[in-house]
Amino acid sequence: NMDSTLHYIHNDSDLSTNSSFSPEEERKSKVQDVVPQALLDQYLSMTDPSRAQTVDTEIAKHCAYSLPGVALTLGRQNWHCLKDTYETLASDMQWKVRRTLAFSIHELAVILGDQLTAGDLVPVFNGFLKDLDEVRIGVLKHLHDFLKLLHLDKRREYLYQLQEFLVTDNSRNWRFRAELAEQLILLLDLYSARDIYDYLRPIAFSLCADKVSSVRWISYKLVSEMVKKLYMASTSTFVVNLMNELVEKFCKCRKWSGRQTFVFICQTISEDDCLPMDQFA
Repeated sequence: NMDSTLHYIHNDSDLSTNSSFSPEEERKSKVQDVVPQALLDQYLSMTDPSRAQTVDTEIAKHCAYSLPGVALTLGRQNWHCLKDTYETLASDMQWKVRRTLAFSIHELAVILGDQLTAGDLVPVFNGFLKDLDEVRIGVLKHLHDFLKLLHLDKRREYLYQLQEFLVTDNSRNWRFRAELAEQLILLLDLYSARDIYDYLRPIAFSLCADKVSSVRWISYKLVSEMVKKLYMASTSTFVVNLMNELVEKFCKCRKWSGRQTFVFICQTISEDDCLPMDQFA
C-alpha cells in the first residue's frame, strides 16, 4: 500500500485514475491543484472509521491536528475540499478529536476569512461551547482571538453566553474560571461601555467572590481594567455606577472577605492608574 501511494504521488499520469471515488466526488476533489491529488485523498481518508480500527486509533486526532496546516496550504479558495472532513471531525465521538479542533478554530478562522468563518466555523464554534469542559477550554483560551474576527453584530450575540462559562462539569476546576477572567480582560476592547456594564460587570463581580484566591486576583485586575475602560467612555454614568456598586457590594459587605476584596480592588486601581486621583478619592 505504501509503494502504491508513493507511486500515485510521484507519477502524474496516474493522478487522474483513482477508482475508489465516485465521478461526482472525484470531480469535486480534483478542483484543487496545489498538492498532488492522491496526497490530499490520503489525508481525507483519515476520517474513515475503518482506518481507526485497522491502522491507528489516534488517526482522527492526527487528522484534526494537521487540518489548519492543510487548510493554509490549500488556501481558502479550496476550503470546499476540507469542509466535509472538518464537520465530520467536529462531531467525532472522541472528545480528544473535538478538543484538538477547539484549540485551533481561531487559527482556521484567520485562514478562511470572515465570510467562510461566519458560515462554516461559527456553527461548529457554537457546538464546542456546549461540549465537555475538556473541549470548552479550547475555545475559552482563544475566545478573544476568535470573537475579534467576527462582525460586531455577530460578536454581540456571545455576550449572552459568556456567563455560561461560570458553570463547569467539575466545580473544583478553578483554572477554567481563571482563564475566563483573563479572556474578559482582553474582551473589554471589543465591546461598548454599555455592553461592558450590562454583561461583563456581573460576571466580574461573581469572579471577585470566587472561593479560589488565584481566580480572585485575576478578577481584581479585570475590575480595575473595567473601571479604566468605563472612565474613558463618553458616558460617565457607567463608571460612577460601577464604583458605587463596588462600595455597596464589597466595602459595606458583612463578611471580612468582601471588605478585603474592596481593598485589593482599590490597590489595583491605584497601582495601574485607572483613575485620576481626585476621581479615585
